[in-house]
Amino acid sequence: MDQKTRILIVEDDMIIAANISLQLSNLGYEVTGLVTRGEEAILHAKANKPDIILLDINLKGDLDGITAASKIQETHNIPIIYLTANSDEPTFARAKATHPYAFISKPFSNLDLQRTIALVAQQIMNTNNDTIGDEQQHIQVMDDRIFVRHNGKMMKLLLDDISYIEADRNYSNLITSNGSYLISTTLKVLENELKNHKFIRVHRSYMVNISKLDVVGEHHLEIKRKVIPLSKTFKEHLLKHLHTI
Repeated sequence: MDQKTRILIVEDDMIIAANISLQLSNLGYEVTGLVTRGEEAILHAKANKPDIILLDINLKGDLDGITAASKIQETHNIPIIYLTANSDEPTFARAKATHPYAFISKPFSNLDLQRTIALVAQQIMNTNNDTIGDEQQHIQVMDDRIFVRHNGKMMKLLLDDISYIEADRNYSNLITSNGSYLISTTLKVLENELKNHKFIRVHRSYMVNISKLDVVGEHHLEIKRKVIPLSKTFKEHLLKHLHTI
């Protein structure tokens, strides 16, 4: 593997979690973390953006695995593989509604885990390749608005309503005051499409609407108290644009 697939393990039995982690590491995957609660999974997914989440359905705490998956999917498109010893129909129906890539039933063998992870990793690779080749079909930029494909339909977003854009691998998250919109278009493509508007690349993972800036610091920016990193590579370019508005 040239670039290791990054996997978050969410399992409240640390013996099982450690065994899974060891096996995945031996297979060449990168384990981004071992967490035991749904709340921790949400924070870890946001901070580290793993490629796959291996998620136990029955977690201790206020959030079970299914609820945690739903909250993660509100902002990040990360494939889920459920681990479960519970096969009752209501639980399966709830889990199915989050569109997981696979289920692994407990107890499972090392071979079950190995094959399932390999199949999901291949699906992700195929999906990413298709996305890159088809990404121009998902956006249409006009003078003051952008049309994005969202939940199966084209939706209008006024450019002035977009505060910043955050990269999420081959996806981009458009942040507005009314919510966020995850689209299957890379930040590089959006940068080219929006170069004649008020959007400036400030970091390898961020573009900002310069009319929305509240604070410009030495190494960071702020928009409505959201702290956005400012890379040295892009800083001079940003300052030139600020001086012209």
